[in-house]
Amino acid sequence: MESKLIDECFGERFIGSGAKNVRITINGTPGNALGAYLDGGIIEVRGNAQDAVGDTMNEGKIIVHGRAGDALGYAMRGGSIFIKEDAGYRTGIHMKEYKEKKPAIIIGGKVGSFLGEYLAGGLIVVLGIGATDAPVGNFTGTGMHGGKIFLRTKAELPLLPKQVIKEIASEDDLKEIVPYLNEFSQYFGFDAEELLKESFYILKPNAKNPYKQLYTMN
Repeated sequence: MESKLIDECFGERFIGSGAKNVRITINGTPGNALGAYLDGGIIEVRGNAQDAVGDTMNEGKIIVHGRAGDALGYAMRGGSIFIKEDAGYRTGIHMKEYKEKKPAIIIGGKVGSFLGEYLAGGLIVVLGIGATDAPVGNFTGTGMHGGKIFLRTKAELPLLPKQVIKEIASEDDLKEIVPYLNEFSQYFGFDAEELLKESFYILKPNAKNPYKQLYTMN
C-alpha cells in the first residue's frame, strides 16, 4: 500500500475521496468530506476533523486522534471509523449494511443529537470516556430500522423514540464490539478490558417499527 503524508493541513476538503490502495497520514485539521467514498484506503489524522468524515465510504479505515464534526459516517456502507474524542450532530445517519459489508463507528467521547438517525445497518459504539452524564444528545435513533447502537454509560439516557428498544447489553452482546474496542485501544492508548468493565446499553430497532416497512422488503 502506498503511503502519503500531508503536513500543516488547514481545512482542505475532500482529502482521500474514493481512495483505494493508499495510506494517508495527516498532521493538522482536514476540511469537510475527509475520506468521502473511501474504497479501501486508510486515513489517519493527527488532530481534529471537520464535518462529513467518511461520507458514503465503502471500505477502509479512518482514524482521528481528536474530535470530528457533524454528519460523521453519513450513509456509510462499509469500513470503520475510529474517533478518539467527541463527534458532532447526526453521527451515523443513514448507515447501512449488505451481506459482508458492515460499517462501524467507534467514538471515545460524546456525540450530539440525532445519533443513528434512520440507521439501517451497521454498528455504532459511543464510549463516553470521561463523561459524567449521558454521552448522547436528543433524538437518538430517530427512524432507526436496522443496526445496533452501544452506549457505555450508567447515566439515564435522554428520551428515546418509540421505534428504539433499550436494553442493558449482555456479555453475549458485548462480544460483537470486543474486536473494535481492541482496535480503538491500540490506536489511542486505552485498555479495552477496562472499557468493558463499565455498563453498556444496547439500542435496537423495534420489530414493529413502521419505518422498516418503508425501507425494507420484509
